Amino acid sequence: MKFGKQEWVALYRNFVPSQYVKEVFDIKPETLIEKNIKGIITDLDNTLVEWDRPDATPKLVEWLKSMKDAGIQVVIVSNNKELRVKSFADPLGIPFIHQARKPMGRAFRKALRIMEAKREQVVVIGDQMLTDIFGGNLNKMHTILVLPVAQSDGFFTRFNRKVERRIMKRLKDKGQLMWEEEN
Repeated sequence: MKFGKQEWVALYRNFVPSQYVKEVFDIKPETLIEKNIKGIITDLDNTLVEWDRPDATPKLVEWLKSMKDAGIQVVIVSNNKELRVKSFADPLGIPFIHQARKPMGRAFRKALRIMEAKREQVVVIGDQMLTDIFGGNLNKMHTILVLPVAQSDGFFTRFNRKVERRIMKRLKDKGQLMWEEEN
């Protein structure tokens, strides 16, 4: 199958987030409520905390509490193993899906069922275009790309970052990316 210009443009659009923020703390419950958002599907590693940090920071605990107090549900959807995600999410009382196989859609649909929400009522937050943003966009959800909270990554994520840099360069060259990485 040969890709023409229109096919490439359509493919690249799947990697473009609906919104960019520096960190999850820039996402305020009031703003989400104004947009009729009732749920958040979020990645864990390098989105909420560094990939090697076992527990939530006090600032993150407060952010999650602000979402809960506003009636916004949070589900962690991670490609990581059960032990990693469970040990992080359980103390916070947050539902989670481990080994999600993002960008595949099954985990995203399961998270919607957990929240009993429609896709237009949910945002997807993540630090990776190839997994979080691509998966959220394929499932027709509002996607928010955050800068990774750590400079280092695991093996597979390092590979993804190389591919993402190429995609970001192409999107930037085409004027479709208006965001500068600060890390």
